[in-house]
Amino acid sequence: MSGLAPIDRSLLPADVRQGTKADQERYTAALSFERQLVEQLAQQLADTTKPAGDDQQASAATEHYRQMLPGILADAVAQGGGLGMARNLYDSMKQGGA
Repeated sequence: MSGLAPIDRSLLPADVRQGTKADQERYTAALSFERQLVEQLAQQLADTTKPAGDDQQASAATEHYRQMLPGILADAVAQGGGLGMARNLYDSMKQGGA
């Protein structure tokens, strides 16, 4: 997926919701980074579940769903407010003036 799917604004931290547009953009950038990281980690996990031999080959539909899962998981985590890493990134960016 490209970009960040819509997020329920009520799930954003109160100081971000009430902050400036720059604050909201910083937090969105941090959450986007967190989403990408979750997707990459989920992709690594999904890659370990691939069939090992010809006798266990997955159908095209199964393989397609297996490829979609990391992105879907990452979107769900981000839409739920993230894992908490976005908050730390946001705080660091705000302190650094980024």
